[in-house]
Amino acid sequence: MNIPALFSTLIIGYHLIMVGNVPASFGLFVPTRVHAAVSLTMACIVIFLTVRAWKNAHAAPKDDLDSIDVAASSRMPFYDWLLIGAVVLACGYIVFFRANFDRYAMFGALDMQGMILALLLGVALLEAVRRTSGIALPLIIMFFVAITIFQQFLPGVLYGVGYPPGRILYSAYVGEAGFFGQPLRVAVSIILVYILFGSVMQVTGAGQWVIDLAMALTGRSRGGPAKASVLASAMFGSISGSPSSNVATTGVFTIPLMKSVGYTPAFAGATEAVASTGGQILPPVMGAIAFVMADWIGVPYSQVVMAALLPAILYYLVIFASVHFQAHKQGVRTLSTSELPQAGKIFVEGWRFLLPIVCLLFFLFIVPYPPEIAGIFATLTAVAASFLTRNRSQWFTLGKLLTSCHQTVLRWVGIVAITAAVGLMVGSLELSGVGIKLSAFLLEVSNGNLVATLVLVGLASLFLGMGLDAIPAYLTLATLMAPALIQLGVPDIAAHLFVVYWGLASFFTPPMCLAVFVSLPLSGAKMWETGWEAVRLGIAAFLIPYAFVLEPALLMRGEVPEIVLAFTTAAIGSVGLAAAIRGYAATPLDPLSRMTLAAASIMLIAPGVILPIIGFAVGVIVVVGNYLLQRRRHSFPTGA
Repeated sequence: MNIPALFSTLIIGYHLIMVGNVPASFGLFVPTRVHAAVSLTMACIVIFLTVRAWKNAHAAPKDDLDSIDVAASSRMPFYDWLLIGAVVLACGYIVFFRANFDRYAMFGALDMQGMILALLLGVALLEAVRRTSGIALPLIIMFFVAITIFQQFLPGVLYGVGYPPGRILYSAYVGEAGFFGQPLRVAVSIILVYILFGSVMQVTGAGQWVIDLAMALTGRSRGGPAKASVLASAMFGSISGSPSSNVATTGVFTIPLMKSVGYTPAFAGATEAVASTGGQILPPVMGAIAFVMADWIGVPYSQVVMAALLPAILYYLVIFASVHFQAHKQGVRTLSTSELPQAGKIFVEGWRFLLPIVCLLFFLFIVPYPPEIAGIFATLTAVAASFLTRNRSQWFTLGKLLTSCHQTVLRWVGIVAITAAVGLMVGSLELSGVGIKLSAFLLEVSNGNLVATLVLVGLASLFLGMGLDAIPAYLTLATLMAPALIQLGVPDIAAHLFVVYWGLASFFTPPMCLAVFVSLPLSGAKMWETGWEAVRLGIAAFLIPYAFVLEPALLMRGEVPEIVLAFTTAAIGSVGLAAAIRGYAATPLDPLSRMTLAAASIMLIAPGVILPIIGFAVGVIVVVGNYLLQRRRHSFPTGA
């Protein structure tokens, strides 16, 4: 009997019951904090059962819960049992002694028992985060906790009154922005549902269908495998939730194929890493960041998605154009018809995979339902759609149910621990006011200049995002960096998307380029070589955020003609920028032409009308002039 998979299925079943508000149908009311406490307990138990404190300790790999059994559990170190006990005690107190817990909120302080419970939970959460995502985030959290405690001894902008540990523990354990704050509530409802949706799609064959369809659509063009990598990573990366896991999933197929047609190993790995990272900013799911962002800034989910759409298209347009120009510059061979699947056949075999996506969009935007309910309907549609094929291996059987629930829980537990632990940092920042002071410091350094502030916030977001996964990176940057832009009048959505883009760029920017590291075993390339190639391919992640902050029309704000004009000029500029970076536009470009075309392309992406017109004229002169010059050289060779 697969006990871990059954346990995972029970966890999923419990959460679907709670998300569907089934208890209320029977007259039962479960407080939100109680539900969050139960979910957090389940997640921490799974983490401490499956991920050991040290790599050389006996444990199942954290991505393979199937190998956990009773014997393995019996060999758990004693401190893992203590950590599980700490979480059970702290969260169990909320569940079973709700009235006593409410008294803490009433009196605004914790007694000794409450402080011990809060401390036990905080230590266990920091260790859970360390095991699942590395040491970076726990260190960041403890840094801001230490600042809050010793603030009266700190100089300059960090100076403050300082708060005792008991006040910080109260804020974390009882406060609305603490362990059980909004990020955790989103994780135990919306994020879980969408991870389950992605897992169901994966086990029923959607991932392979997306890759096959992308190959069929792009394979006949020059550089087709790289273009297929971009399309497949974009289509599936949005619901996968993690750039690294998306590289591991699609890269197994696309990276070797890119190498086989002539792309260098570094270029192949970089393409997959950058394309997979973009899934986190591509609607409709955006790797679940969209749901957290909507709750954080208090706007409808649909508004976040609409704002994110055009910048995401520009991001992928740069990558797609880059692989196209590189293929022509390098003379990458095209695949023969015999090496490619037939697009019509592939589409007919997998058209049913579109039904869950259509269902999701319908219940998100047409009805509309809350995101978690729309996700449940989409998941049920994916299950039903699996039976619309004669290929029984893709039917959603009991085994696939266990597998999908099992995969969902493994990917979900780390997010739960992270969103809870971040509450300790958010609570500390609220007490110390460091977040506000940091914003004031950035504004003082930039002298209130918007462009200068954007540069400072971007660089800080890139640095702070290194080593963090997508959601913890967003939560950290939304707390520390976005307020500086909002104080300058930047709309909330624009400010939050700006830090998301720069934070996610750390996934492919050396030295902490997590997505690149995942690609290395598949490509056989070196880290620095692949990393710098990824920075060139992912240049849009650094430039497009400036464009939509300075030109709100790119976020669907304004009249239709303004939006169309802004997107058209930015799209032309994106293609031109890709050509300049790759050094090819119809013909190879010399260094001076590349620099001139890059400058013209940036003017095209810039706001307004005058700069784009000048940029377009200069770009046309460079491309056409270079093409005519090359033709003349070929027609009249030197010395002829």
